[in-house]
Amino acid sequence: MTSTAGLATVVVGGGYELAEGGRWTDGRYVYVDILSGRLFELHDDTEPAPRQLARLDIPLGAVAPVGDRPDMWIAAAGTGIALLTADGTLEWLDRPEDRTPVPSRMNDGVADPAGRFWAGSMAHDGTPGAGSLYRTDPDGTVVRVLDGLTIANGPAFTADGTTMYLADTAAGTILRCRVDPASGDLSGVPETFAQLRDGEGSPDGMTVDEEGCLWVALWGAGAIRRYHPDGPLLRTLAVPAPHPTSVCLHPDGNRLFVTTARYGVKRPTTTSGAVLSVPVPVRGTAACSWRGRR
Repeated sequence: MTSTAGLATVVVGGGYELAEGGRWTDGRYVYVDILSGRLFELHDDTEPAPRQLARLDIPLGAVAPVGDRPDMWIAAAGTGIALLTADGTLEWLDRPEDRTPVPSRMNDGVADPAGRFWAGSMAHDGTPGAGSLYRTDPDGTVVRVLDGLTIANGPAFTADGTTMYLADTAAGTILRCRVDPASGDLSGVPETFAQLRDGEGSPDGMTVDEEGCLWVALWGAGAIRRYHPDGPLLRTLAVPAPHPTSVCLHPDGNRLFVTTARYGVKRPTTTSGAVLSVPVPVRGTAACSWRGRR
């Protein structure tokens, strides 16, 4: 089923170059503007007045809350993973992309139900195969889990933490990975969950709803897709911006939040680079926290 964009409303006006990483946590919606290194929160989506929480001098790909440490985040930023304090200070855990053969940066990331933080990377120039997926364990160790990706995007987990979906945006591929919740290790080789064809857009940010279905933002297509966990496409939702970048389902309000980008849009409109809200018939869950012991 395909729905039109008529029901989409603008929560925060356009202007973000590359808004991404939308998450619902602690009664607020948080998101980043990657290229400007900014982190925002929005407490009430009916009042479009986001508050800037931090501004870095490096790209900020995504954040997740740190358990039991209010106003602290674990961040995929610049070339690595760091703890981000309320005053904007970064405490680096590791900078693995400093050791790559081509200039690269961190991209999207999310915490899993077991309290680990997963984040992808990409080359600045999109070099094929230069991206990786990293896992940050509770002791602060950063482990490269997968390599050979191009633009690692949108990690999303099922509620039990046994399945992770991962997009390789440039390849048009959504992978499904089996995860051992106890160790964080992947079980077997990731399988292709969905392969998008030319003209269908590129998979970007993702989330899993309360029914276990996968929602995917389609960069370049102005659309959101919802997939059944067995693979069939259930719904395509059109949005009034060509580059939707992330999706976040409100845990209580049957609303889908969508970040978008002005980056790469030849004729941007007021909705390019905006945060949108769309009514949907399902709910999501609040973002998981990184349960670090540092």
